[in-house]
Amino acid sequence: MAMEQQQAQAGNSAALEQIFTQQKLAFKAQSYPSYEQRKQNLQSLYQMLVDHQDEIAAAISRDFSNRSADETRLFEVMTSLNGIKHSLKYLKKWMKPSKRDVGILFQPAKGYVLYQPLGVVGVIVPWNYPLFLAVGPLAQALAAGNNVMLKMSEFTPDFSVLFKRLIADNFRESHVTVITGDAQIAQQFTHLPFDHLLFTGATSIASHVLHAAADNLTPVTLELGGKSPSIVAQNADLKESARRIAFGKTMNAGQTCVAPDYVLVHSSQQDAFIQAYMDAVKQFYPNSIEGNPDYTAIVNARQFERLQHYLTDAHAKGAQLVQEHAEPDGRRMPHVVVTNVNDDMALMQNEIFGPILPIVCYQQIDEAIEYINARERPLALYYFGYDKAEQQKVLHETHSGGVCLNETLMTAGMEDMPFGGIGASGMGHYHGHEGFKTFSHAKSVFVRPKFSLMKLIYPPYGTFIQKLIYRLFIR
Repeated sequence: MAMEQQQAQAGNSAALEQIFTQQKLAFKAQSYPSYEQRKQNLQSLYQMLVDHQDEIAAAISRDFSNRSADETRLFEVMTSLNGIKHSLKYLKKWMKPSKRDVGILFQPAKGYVLYQPLGVVGVIVPWNYPLFLAVGPLAQALAAGNNVMLKMSEFTPDFSVLFKRLIADNFRESHVTVITGDAQIAQQFTHLPFDHLLFTGATSIASHVLHAAADNLTPVTLELGGKSPSIVAQNADLKESARRIAFGKTMNAGQTCVAPDYVLVHSSQQDAFIQAYMDAVKQFYPNSIEGNPDYTAIVNARQFERLQHYLTDAHAKGAQLVQEHAEPDGRRMPHVVVTNVNDDMALMQNEIFGPILPIVCYQQIDEAIEYINARERPLALYYFGYDKAEQQKVLHETHSGGVCLNETLMTAGMEDMPFGGIGASGMGHYHGHEGFKTFSHAKSVFVRPKFSLMKLIYPPYGTFIQKLIYRLFIR
């Protein structure tokens, strides 16, 4: 049996290397695609999503056991299309050489930056938004003129098979290809000598990706996560704040890298906030979660059991649990608010990635800031309140990948803003122009005309002109 496994691994590795070699050769044959070619690639990708949106939504719903087709259309299909449209709108501008100042000392001359494609880009796609987190980096890598290999998650098998077929129908394998398979294949994928590797996933896996990439000196972008906090100021609109936080937490049942992980509220407002939050959840999903087509399920049994363990562990350590619905419906898990939490609880040590919302109380805003700063830097931070001075205080005194004031999630959907983490929540960024630059090499070009004054500083040294230059420029 062990021999068979070794043979299978060797076969998978050889197949991956063969595809990679094909892509490298194809890129070598066309290392700088024209604007028209890149435009056509993006348009093909766009039309593919429009034409197959129903199939995409159905496949993702099967993988989750239930996810609303509307949720997929709004937060995967539509956001992906918006990203492609943004690239199409600005692509010609992005491709233009960027003029740079060479300074008076080096005149007459000119300088510019030429943005060149890197070559073959690898993208490791997670299970929680398998379309959006595949198409986003794919579109930006194509805009930059690269060839792309995507490794899909084994936890979304139906969608992965569909996406592989759709990509194969619209792109040459030597240009864009989709790889499916388990964690073993993912590991082999990370060891390929890509010109850039983008990984979206758990912080615990990121170090392994970095180690693998380091062997080939492959530059890496890591989009991770962490425990994204929400601060509700004492003077905030409590009801509206709770509603917006509830939206961020209920979307995809909290299985979102920028979902509000926990909430910091003033101790005097904890009960009122919980009531407002649960009211909002009830408004989103009236009557019951049972059989509710709008209510997203937890993706698989392993993740469901992990979340149940968090609740059991927290309750055993003194936490109080507040929930509207007593029992899950299959893998539809009721939303739970957890109070009286402490750092010994597993749900306060790990990214929750589910419909569980811990509450942490504070007395002064400085306490909330100190609490956040004592922990790993998150991918997102949310502040609710309209005091401008306090907003600036939070912005300046905390570190996170991005911030929303009086909203949640939106940093992930803004195409004209860089998206990425800091510290344990990620490395590098993409989206829009930043994505184009991430997947490009900024090549400095210095152009000297036939006439040149450089001979004035050639040896032998100590000339009158050189001494004059020193007097002018070294003072």
